Amino acid sequence: MLRQYELVDKVLGYDPAADEAMLNRAYVFSMKAHGTQKRASGDPYYSHPIEVAGILTDLHLDDETIVTAILHDTIEDTVATHEEIEAKFGPNVARLVDGVTKLSKIEAQSETERSAENLRKFLLAMSDDIRVLLVKLADRLHNMRTLHFIKNEEKRRRIARETMDIYAPLAERIGMYEFMTEMQTLAFQQLEPDAYESITKRLEQLREDGGGDLINRIARGIKAHLEAYGIDAEVKGREKHPYSIWRKMAERHISFEALSDIMAFRCIVDSVEDCYRTLGLIHQRWPMVPGRFRDFISTPKRNGYRSVHTTVIHDERMRIEVQIRTREMHAQAEHGLAAHWAYKEGAIAATTEHPWLSDLVEILDHAQSPEELLEHTRMAMYQDRIFAFTPKGELFQLPKGATPVDFAYTVHTQLGDQTVGAKINGRMVPLRTPLDNGDQVEILVSKAQHPQPNWLSFVITGKARANIRRWIKSKERVETIALGRKIFDEIVARLPAPLGWEALAEALKRLHLPDDNALMEAIATKRVDDAQVMEALLPGSTGKGVKPPPQRTAISIKGLTPGVAFTLAECCHPIPGDRIVGLRREGDAIEVHTIGCDSLADGQDADWVDLQWGEETDGGTARIVVVITHQPGSLAALAGVLGAAGANIVGLEQTARDGSFHTFALDLEVHDVEHLMRIIAALRATDAVSSAERL
Repeated sequence: MLRQYELVDKVLGYDPAADEAMLNRAYVFSMKAHGTQKRASGDPYYSHPIEVAGILTDLHLDDETIVTAILHDTIEDTVATHEEIEAKFGPNVARLVDGVTKLSKIEAQSETERSAENLRKFLLAMSDDIRVLLVKLADRLHNMRTLHFIKNEEKRRRIARETMDIYAPLAERIGMYEFMTEMQTLAFQQLEPDAYESITKRLEQLREDGGGDLINRIARGIKAHLEAYGIDAEVKGREKHPYSIWRKMAERHISFEALSDIMAFRCIVDSVEDCYRTLGLIHQRWPMVPGRFRDFISTPKRNGYRSVHTTVIHDERMRIEVQIRTREMHAQAEHGLAAHWAYKEGAIAATTEHPWLSDLVEILDHAQSPEELLEHTRMAMYQDRIFAFTPKGELFQLPKGATPVDFAYTVHTQLGDQTVGAKINGRMVPLRTPLDNGDQVEILVSKAQHPQPNWLSFVITGKARANIRRWIKSKERVETIALGRKIFDEIVARLPAPLGWEALAEALKRLHLPDDNALMEAIATKRVDDAQVMEALLPGSTGKGVKPPPQRTAISIKGLTPGVAFTLAECCHPIPGDRIVGLRREGDAIEVHTIGCDSLADGQDADWVDLQWGEETDGGTARIVVVITHQPGSLAALAGVLGAAGANIVGLEQTARDGSFHTFALDLEVHDVEHLMRIIAALRATDAVSSAERL
């Protein structure tokens, strides 16, 4: 543990203007506040915040950040208060300490919920001043270094998993690769101990087979080759860390022996021009492995990382990765944002430097549950990236596998909400098309458009999923309340006596519901049944053991969106014109079936609701089964009949082939039952069609 004078001297060594008195006060305050508290290792508890501060002094951070590190556990783990911290160390330090402090006293239902709430507070504080993140990462790094002292294996694994899922990706996002690498290695050791041990032993064997000096020999050879052509380069070599090797083995489904680029070398030169000269000289001397070249100088990563990466086949047919960068780029690569942090001019909001962080903050506002928050946050932080351009040449970075809808939401939330189509490199494509690196994407919009529920099946960014789900939740509640109100009106019509004006208010009290919207929502989702509502509105209207009067009038579903307030059953594909009935189960949207559907026999546990389409309801998807003859032009004839009849095919599947006949199941967009019957009649009159039936 650093002694008081050692810590102060380290800070003054790189920042002579630092507030020495404040550093000394913080050291003493932390020691007194933590008192006799012990860590799992048996060390005094205050040794932890002092070590965290020591980690940050290696990054040459300002005095306020160092003091925050020293005090970061005092509010959570001691009797010290926010007001006391502010009085002794100023509002900036108090704000930073509060940002790092976990919500240890939060009343959470589960560990997931507690983690999500801590993450929510942490990200919001970080968006205001990213020094919060730097302290938190150093805190987590030191905790991981001492994790082995915790005896409870389940707790160790939980902390390691949280580190792997959240803190290591956060370190990567701001370019602090040393932090990221050490966190991943320590977490991997806990989560996959057998794999860690196996890879570590194989790396030791590799070193022995190479005479113990293989990496240094290769580095000296690269340096000598560059010097021969006038390039003064610092060449460093290293083995890739065990987690990186394990992940590549898992992704490529290969063994350790088949993994070729286990060693990586960095060539650090004076200028950008020297970077590209070095690249040419290395490719001149050793063959390049196709597909393994990346230029992060011309297109930097979103965290500011800049370097040229290539993989070459070195002597003895060994593949090695080579990274080429300037000294300034190297400082940024090793310590990321902390490498060039300057606070004497005032704190800088993280959102201006790191747009990915503003995306996370927006996700905080839209996440509906703790699980959703954690899911979206991991998505936003922990995926490989691609670059895509707007037609005006603006560059946006996205996760690998992102679609035009993800791109639209990355540009602006409103653009995503109004997306109706997309062009990639000038060509119209489906919205679910994955983007490739370097694509130019043009988004087509309409003010009448809104997010579609089926987008959730292909979007992958947390921001897109959060916005789509937010719209669905909002729309679903509005429509559920509207449907519940229609059912409520029908229930009221069955009462044996008219209601007084105060009846609804009294019913809400009896049902313990806050307002009439909550009642309508509860009715639509069967959290209260018809008998309970009738009894609450008019006590005595339903006697004990007596069923309420049957439904008198059908309830219209006109104006509601299928898949939101109700769902159309896949078994019978009801369309306008069909006689329909709804199955109402607790907590679910009403499921709409045709009156003759065989599945209704399984609906005895649900309330049956008599439904009607409503006047001028237009459009639906029907399924038909068509058998056509096995001869050239039959499928074209089938498509011709459907096109002439104005039916759009949205699904086509060959279900059987029997000698001279083929059976197809088709999903057709039609206006109503009458339109469908005309289509089936036209198909039956076609020579190429043997039979056509509605399924």
